[in-house]
Amino acid sequence: MTKTSIEEAQTNAAARRAKGEFVRGVSGFRSVLGEDPDFPAEPDRYHLFVAFNCPWCHRVTLARNVLGLQDSITMDVAFPSRTGEDDPIAPNRWEFNPTRIASLTGTTLPECTAETATGQNFRLAKQIYDAEGSDEASVPILYDKKTKRIVANESAEIIRMLNAQAHALGSTIADNCRPNLYPVGDEHVQRRQDIDALNAQIYVGINNGAYKAGFSSDQAIYAAAFTAYFDTLSALEARLAADNRPFLTGDTFTEADLRLFPTLYRHDPVYYVRMKLNGARILDYPHLWRWLCRVYALPGIADSNALVHCRQGYFGRSWNNVVPLGPFHPMPYPDAYLHPELGS
Repeated sequence: MTKTSIEEAQTNAAARRAKGEFVRGVSGFRSVLGEDPDFPAEPDRYHLFVAFNCPWCHRVTLARNVLGLQDSITMDVAFPSRTGEDDPIAPNRWEFNPTRIASLTGTTLPECTAETATGQNFRLAKQIYDAEGSDEASVPILYDKKTKRIVANESAEIIRMLNAQAHALGSTIADNCRPNLYPVGDEHVQRRQDIDALNAQIYVGINNGAYKAGFSSDQAIYAAAFTAYFDTLSALEARLAADNRPFLTGDTFTEADLRLFPTLYRHDPVYYVRMKLNGARILDYPHLWRWLCRVYALPGIADSNALVHCRQGYFGRSWNNVVPLGPFHPMPYPDAYLHPELGS
C-alpha cells in the first residue's frame, strides 16, 4: 500500500517536548489488511477499538460508516476520560468501562462498551498491546479477532485499507453507490494528487496543528501553531469559495474531506476554548460552515461520533476537570450542524 500517513519528524523529540512543544509519536503496527497474507480481507473478522473524543479515531469511525462496514466490522468504544492516578494498572490510559459516570451528564454514556474482541475482557487498551509485547497504548486499533493480533494502529492507513477492501470486507453499500475515498486508476491521477496535497496541508495546519496549539506550553510555539491553523482555514475557505464546490476536491466526498471533518466538528464547541484556538469560529467562514453541515448530513456521518464524549474527554483532562456547558448561541451543537444558513 502506498504510504498514506503524514508523520511528524521525531528528531530531538524528547528535547522538544521538554521545551514545551507537543510532538506526536509514530504508530508501530503497520500491517496492510488485504495485502499481508496474515490478514486477508474477510467479513466479520476484524474489530475496531476507538474513543469517540479522539479525532484520529473519528477518522476511522467515519470511514466505517460511510463505507457501509458497520455490520461487518465490530467496534468497542472507550470512556472519553483516561484512567486516574489511583488506577490499579496504570494512570492516563484508555479504559473500556461502560459503568463509568461522566461528570458532564452525571450518568453513564450509552455509547461506551466493555472490551469484546480479545476474549480476555481487557479493561485497558494498554492491555491489548501488552499481549503483543508492545509498550504502546493508543487508539484506534484495528484488530483481527481470528488470530487475536493487532493489524494496524495508524488511523490514516486504516481508513485507506477500509476503502480499498470495502467490498471484500462485506460493505452493505453497492459498489456503484459507495463513496470512493481514494480512487485508483490512471483516470484518477489528478484526484489522488489533490487528495495527497490536501492531506498534508490539513494534517500539518489543522489536525496536528490544533494539538500543537492546545498542548504546547511555550508561547512562541503556540503562537506559530495558532497562526498556521487559521491561515490554513482561510486557504480552505478560499478553495471552496473559488468555484462554490461542494467538497474539497470537487463534486465528490473523498479522504481529504474525511480527514478535515473531525477537527472542524470539534472546533466551535471544544477547540475554540480547550485548544486556545479562539481566533474565529467555523461559523465565521461561510463556505467552510456550509461544507461542515454538508458533510454532517451525509449518511452515517452524524452517527460516527458524539460531542458529549468530546467535551468530556478534552475538558475532563483540564486542570480542574470542569466541562463548559456552551456554546448555546446561535444554537447548541451538534444541532447547529443541521443549519447551513447560520454561517455568516
